[in-house]
Amino acid sequence: MADERAALPVVVIGAGPVGLAAAAQLRERGLSFRLLEAGAGPAAAVRSWGHVRLFSPWRYNIDAAAARLLTDAGWVRPADDQLPTGAQLAADYLQPLADLPGIKPHVRYGARVVAITRLGLDRIRTAGRATAPFLVRLADGEDILARAVIDASGTWGTPNVLGTSGIPAHGEAGAAAFLESALPDVLGRDRERFAGRHTLVVGAGHSAANTLLALAELAGQVPGTRVTWAIRATDPARSYGGQSADALPARGALGSRLRAHVESGAITLLGGFGVQRVTARPDGTVEVSDGTRTVTADRIVSATGFRPDHSIAAELRLDLDPVLGSTRALAPLIDPNEHSCGTVPPHGVDELAHPEPDFYAIGVKSYGRAPTFLLATGYEQARSVAAALAGDWTAARDVQLDLPETGVCNSDPIDGDAGRGLATGVAGGLLSAPLALVSASAGDSPAGSCCG
Repeated sequence: MADERAALPVVVIGAGPVGLAAAAQLRERGLSFRLLEAGAGPAAAVRSWGHVRLFSPWRYNIDAAAARLLTDAGWVRPADDQLPTGAQLAADYLQPLADLPGIKPHVRYGARVVAITRLGLDRIRTAGRATAPFLVRLADGEDILARAVIDASGTWGTPNVLGTSGIPAHGEAGAAAFLESALPDVLGRDRERFAGRHTLVVGAGHSAANTLLALAELAGQVPGTRVTWAIRATDPARSYGGQSADALPARGALGSRLRAHVESGAITLLGGFGVQRVTARPDGTVEVSDGTRTVTADRIVSATGFRPDHSIAAELRLDLDPVLGSTRALAPLIDPNEHSCGTVPPHGVDELAHPEPDFYAIGVKSYGRAPTFLLATGYEQARSVAAALAGDWTAARDVQLDLPETGVCNSDPIDGDAGRGLATGVAGGLLSAPLALVSASAGDSPAGSCCG
């Protein structure tokens, strides 16, 4: 059984930046793999926010193994100091990577994974478990056997609710027609839904900031467009981040612009506002209440972050932290009550391991509900796990991270802890594309983007 299992491929779930990095790392090490992507092409989630721009330059958004494979194929690397949009990240890096002859034949699109288990074993059975192949079931009923599974499926499809207590607010489900998910294209394809209307943005991270700035720009173009911003904190200082002191100037500019719009009155700020009830009104508007105050709006943008969905691995033996939903070993290293994304210690295969041998969740999903994830961190996770699967434990445990420490992010700090900056809740810290950007120079840009 062990020899038979060793001949099977490693299954990677998700063809986003980190899943494709895992494929590149496995390819470099000569390991057989299959990459399963639910979308119609690579980077489906990234393309959904293609209109926004990362605040970290290209040099920190490209996996090293992927770059080597691409360069060998004649790829022209984008200028390291430029800030790509999501669309550019997908078109100029992720699509060419997915199309490489060493990767493309092993990628399958429209392949949604619905369950992962061990062949012939449920979660209760122990005998023979370590040598049994994984069974990965797709939505169409096909079963795929694997020697190991790397889950890089992300969290984009499971956003947090509006309700302030972690469960839906009263009436939230019934008001779904008024809700927008994070990062709508306010100035592009979704413009008509916001122009001349009142929008309430809920959330304190970079995703909220991007949308607020786009709405403020739209308000300057279309009379009657109004913008209200609701945050749970009483002080918005955390949402303004490092501003001029930020190690990534483009990220600092985001907070500075947001603050200026609030102080000018272009954006109405509601501090200490936790959503308790959402009520659709007969006149086509929606009321949002914190139990004391009520806001009437036309649209609500929920920029409250994301959470992992581990249900596909319900028959595996996972050791998940009861708070964050990451591995128990990783949780204290990424706890947003203690760490920003710039103070997360180096971590790799050992911290990502579960009692289920050879199953790893990497990328933003590995962080559970902590919004402090970085693309650079995900790439290093992919490298470490691939090295371990190849039996190179020295390389697997030689984990190196160089992360930013100013203007960085914290999920929901205690009152008064405003110095850590804001969290994105989206992989690949973002800055709205229509804004005038401040490029980060090579000399003052740390590795990675916060939080992406």
